[in-house]
Amino acid sequence: MKYKIEFSVNGEKRKAEVSPSMRLLDLLRDDLGLTGAKEGCGQGECGACSVIMDGKLVASCLILAPQADGSEIITVEGVKKGNDLHQIQKSFIEAGAVQCGFCTPGMILATKNLLDENQDPSSKEIKTALSGNICRCTGYAKIFDAVKLSAEKLGAKGSEKNAKESS
Repeated sequence: MKYKIEFSVNGEKRKAEVSPSMRLLDLLRDDLGLTGAKEGCGQGECGACSVIMDGKLVASCLILAPQADGSEIITVEGVKKGNDLHQIQKSFIEAGAVQCGFCTPGMILATKNLLDENQDPSSKEIKTALSGNICRCTGYAKIFDAVKLSAEKLGAKGSEKNAKESS
């Protein structure tokens, strides 16, 4: 049995025929060639497979592909505009928050999701927003710095508030 679904990925309308048990992660990676989302734990605990679906950060390993019917999905490949990196991506590079790169797509999408909702997050709000993403390389300090830098460069007012909360 196959389901015909229609959805949007990174602003592009797509159609697919999927089995009832196919995961969104596998549809994105195997069928659409969008390999930014990674298979980490397969249980929704590590954040490596994160995508933004209908405005919410989700673990694509836990979403069945048929559930994506009618949805708008943003992957890390859809964050940049053309050949220009998004400010969040630039901030991650500038802050040295990119090590092996395995967690980076999920961290970038978690940051985008946070900053789309809250342009001036506190340190506690940043920690909460990134809490579903595991990084084994950086110890998180540089990642938090990258999120703060992203907020500042995207025009957030109140970076002094974040600086006070970190100390």
